[in-house]
Amino acid sequence: MIDIKALERDELNASMNKNFIQGYRDSIKNRGGDPSLVDELLNLNKERKSLLTETETAKAKQNKVSAEIAKLKRKDEDVSNLLKEMQELSENIKNMQDKSATADEKVSALLSTMPNILHHTTPVGKASSDNRVVRTVGLPTTFSFEPKDHVELGEKLEIIDFNRAGKVSGARFAFLKGLAARLERSLIQFMMDVHSEEHGYEEMIPPFIVNSKSMFGTGQFPKFKEDVFWISNPEYYLIPTAEVPVTNYFSGEILDEAMLPKSFVAYSPCFRSEAGSYGRDTKGLIRQHQFNKVELVKFTRPEQSEEEHEKLTKHAEEILNRLEIPYRTIALCSGDIGFGSMKCYDIEVWLPGQKAYREISSCSNFGDFQARRANIRFRDGPKGKPQFVHTLNGSGLAVGRTLIAIIENYQKEDGSIAIPTVLKKR
Repeated sequence: MIDIKALERDELNASMNKNFIQGYRDSIKNRGGDPSLVDELLNLNKERKSLLTETETAKAKQNKVSAEIAKLKRKDEDVSNLLKEMQELSENIKNMQDKSATADEKVSALLSTMPNILHHTTPVGKASSDNRVVRTVGLPTTFSFEPKDHVELGEKLEIIDFNRAGKVSGARFAFLKGLAARLERSLIQFMMDVHSEEHGYEEMIPPFIVNSKSMFGTGQFPKFKEDVFWISNPEYYLIPTAEVPVTNYFSGEILDEAMLPKSFVAYSPCFRSEAGSYGRDTKGLIRQHQFNKVELVKFTRPEQSEEEHEKLTKHAEEILNRLEIPYRTIALCSGDIGFGSMKCYDIEVWLPGQKAYREISSCSNFGDFQARRANIRFRDGPKGKPQFVHTLNGSGLAVGRTLIAIIENYQKEDGSIAIPTVLKKR
């Protein structure tokens, strides 16, 4: 959530190198949005504050009249006119309080749907074609034969079954069997071990069901509510990523500055309705309603977040380095970046079956955007004023897509699959 007080002050924003209002207008415009929303928000907030001031003034007058009535009553003097004035004041205050509550709701509703301000290093562009390649590691895998995709290989080896999953659950589900199931399990352990034992993340398995407050805290609600699976009575939601429960682990808390940066690595299944993806990647494991993921989450001081973002991205890349799978890392442009991110790197793995790079991890720096929504702060020194942390996250990695990458990059001409060296002992 954007700091509305910073907008009112129009202070210099370090991440944009310009004043906040103009920086935010430019940011929304570069995302392809309507920059006039900034002025609409400021006008609504001005109206809200004006109503609050009017209400407080009326209350002060009400208190003054009340004291005068009490004084006159002690003297047995007529107070009928003052009682009439008191009634009018009460009705006026009630009316202003209703208007103030409505104004509060309008400000909160608009503020909750407005995106994060972009970092000044985020490339400006309209679509994915404007993303900037930061680095490419390894060359696309070549074969002496025509490579197959993971669907054909998995079905031929009888290690992936889409048809029976369709019978049991529906479209965008799969059974993993034999080698595929074992590979998936080995990858989860491999990723968790590397990140916890070598990269310094604390291991965590979070709840897979959360409440709406947690979904709001990380920016899924209200904007992306249609993308999640929900459970009613009471209202709970299946997590779209471990980012949601892990980021909200510290919601409503003030952290000790000595614990920052704090890093977690979490395994979880992820559940996504894919409401806006009709007709996209309907074949195979690329876009499933349920998939496994290992998630990296960091909480940092504001001045640490850029450095920690680079570290987190390198940690995610290291998994592909050890699996010896070609990939590239790109900086997402303003028209392709996520709603809550101010800066984001996508790691894209080479898939021979598609003859293309496909995203396997998004590593985002959210600044204080999520921390404001979830109210996560730290105290700068024992007597320091609490301030919001910066949150970061990224897949370390999406397990199902890593499985696809192994099947397609390690395939042999006879249709069998070799096992990456780092997984052979698992």
